[in-house]
Amino acid sequence: MAQAIEYVEFGGPDVLTLHDVTSSAPAAGEVTVRITAAGVNPIDAKVRSGLRPTGAITSPRRSGSDGAGTISAVGPDVEGFRIGDPVIVFGATGTYATEITVALANVQPRPVNVSAAEGAALGVPAGTAYQTLRSLDVRAGDTLLVHGGSGAVGQAVVQLAVLWGIPVVATGSPRRHDRLRALGAVPVAYGDGLEGRVRAAAPQGVTAVVDIAGTDEAIDTSLHLVADRGRIATLVRGKDAAALGIRAFLGGSPDPLTPRQLQLRAEAMPVVLALMAAGRFRVELGPSFPLADAAEAHRVLDAGVDGKITLVP
Repeated sequence: MAQAIEYVEFGGPDVLTLHDVTSSAPAAGEVTVRITAAGVNPIDAKVRSGLRPTGAITSPRRSGSDGAGTISAVGPDVEGFRIGDPVIVFGATGTYATEITVALANVQPRPVNVSAAEGAALGVPAGTAYQTLRSLDVRAGDTLLVHGGSGAVGQAVVQLAVLWGIPVVATGSPRRHDRLRALGAVPVAYGDGLEGRVRAAAPQGVTAVVDIAGTDEAIDTSLHLVADRGRIATLVRGKDAAALGIRAFLGGSPDPLTPRQLQLRAEAMPVVLALMAAGRFRVELGPSFPLADAAEAHRVLDAGVDGKITLVP
């Protein structure tokens, strides 16, 4: 019998509990994946706590959208996947589990030199980063400012932009500046005088901004530096974006992602996996916890930690 983390009320990490669950056989166009590692994302905690509204809970809910493992069953007429194939899972519901049945659209083959933990760390960060940069039409000739560059999404944004030949200035705590430099960004500390430090780091001017910090300082600095507000995107202040005249991709925005934006997030997976296999994209892994300790993983997530947290069944 499979096991999964579930919760029946909103609240702190302790609402997450491990239960025996029934595992459904894959239908046509589906596969079952035995999970080896599940990625823990900030959105998981926001949904669990009720900070991100998702409607009333009427039956046990499961957590997690990203994971990695091996195919354990395939549905009728499924081609291209066999039992035992290593894969990643992304954009799913309930990856905090020992196994999960998902549509083929939610899986991607995992190269042998990409670990399960690394694969489980890709879905939300890499998909969000790729879609945001493509939606902002960031390209050669731009200079990009990333607020909050040392988190998982920020690191993905930095790496993709640098690979595309775009100069990147990224804000972060000074203790994280070496990491940002290693990824190819020019790091600057947030705090008083941020605008001046960014101007000094990018004397040619900034032409696009990705905000993953969500502070008033980040928003104000962006508005001062970039005249075209359509080239400023926030991933955390979505509810304020319309009033500010900037763009938002989720992050509390009342507007859902468009079909094209969803397509871009899925398109990111094979692109980033190929880059990882070639040693051109890196994931910073943080602590790992047994699946049964999902509550502790969320406590660490809420407190803040470097690197991607994973759960291991």
